[in-house]
Amino acid sequence: IRGLKMARIKGIALKKRHGQHFLRDQEVVSSIFSKVGLNNQSCVFEIGCGDGFLTKAILERPIKKLWGVEVDEQWAEKLKDEISDSRLVLFNEDVLKFDFNQLDEDKPWVLLGNLPYKITFPILSLIYKHRYLFDCGVIMSQEEVAQKIVKKGGRGYGFNSLFFQHYFDWKLLDKVFPKSFFPPPKVDSRLLYFEPKKNINAIDNEDEFWKFIKCCFKFPRRTLRNNLIQTHYPIENIDEKFLTMRSQQMNMNDFLLLWKAINC
Repeated sequence: IRGLKMARIKGIALKKRHGQHFLRDQEVVSSIFSKVGLNNQSCVFEIGCGDGFLTKAILERPIKKLWGVEVDEQWAEKLKDEISDSRLVLFNEDVLKFDFNQLDEDKPWVLLGNLPYKITFPILSLIYKHRYLFDCGVIMSQEEVAQKIVKKGGRGYGFNSLFFQHYFDWKLLDKVFPKSFFPPPKVDSRLLYFEPKKNINAIDNEDEFWKFIKCCFKFPRRTLRNNLIQTHYPIENIDEKFLTMRSQQMNMNDFLLLWKAINC
């Protein structure tokens, strides 16, 4: 097989535009289930059902219901033909356009999914917006992305680290190697467990705060002064010790102190 473009499963060609790399490792599935502990009251929401490897395994558990989203029409139809289970509701949709309000009646949900690597952060942003719907979840992401999410400083630490750590608790689970998929991707993957935080410290003018954070990390290797000097923020109110630091050297409490200073 020469690349994803020529790969086929059950006669269906895999589409490169959807980033289709289907899980084939039962140990990875067992690792997912050991963390979320599904039972007969569990409502599961799966992103990216693919050829149903994880979908079928979920339905072997004593769950209450499973709703899955699959963008590929051929695979969505194939799964509907192959699986006859009243607990399964399958949506042939792009998850970025999915109406999450449909989940409200049966919340909380457990979210599971092998996320397409190209749209991992857009999907995480959707989960953030609808975090009240979820009790917990395990997602598969590219190893590099997973590390960025949990970083506390240094290279790779940035806006996404601060933002998603503020609203969720994260835990790195097993590293997943290319051989666990068909066709194998060119990068390592990682299972990530998350829980939406129940108690989140309020931030004054929250939306503007996150815009400010993006400015602070615009050029990660520059000092805070050099990142903010061309913005409208009054840096004269910021302590000199912070202005000479890079944002990758600062934690959330540091940024909250900066935000308080520039809003005095």
